[in-house]
Amino acid sequence: MKKIILEKAGELLAKCDVVTLASINEAGYPRICVLSKIKAEGIRTIWMATGTSSAKIAHFKKNPKASICYYLGGDSVTLLGEIEIVHDAVVKKELWQDWFIEHFQKGVDDPEYCIFRFDTNQATCWLEKCFETHSV
Repeated sequence: MKKIILEKAGELLAKCDVVTLASINEAGYPRICVLSKIKAEGIRTIWMATGTSSAKIAHFKKNPKASICYYLGGDSVTLLGEIEIVHDAVVKKELWQDWFIEHFQKGVDDPEYCIFRFDTNQATCWLEKCFETHSV
């Protein structure tokens, strides 16, 4: 059953263009923001972009623990895991989207352009009226 529910969680994520991402701020409170999902490898790894001067970057440098949530219709998934701030130029170029130019005017080489890699270690799923939590 675990494999089936996690596959369904991945299928749901594939249909979602945006996710919510929670970091822990300086005062110890969760801070949630909405980000566009760039790429996902099932639910195990999710890629997003942000600016290097964002509050999220500062939070994740101090504490890489994070949570992602996404939903569609009556189904939802909450993931726990850790964020890696990716600076690799090859990865940044591979994940570049044309619409990013609105945020990063200097293109893929803009020093403000940054990639997040979220690696999941736990998934809590409400899918097809079934509630389950699993280690990933």
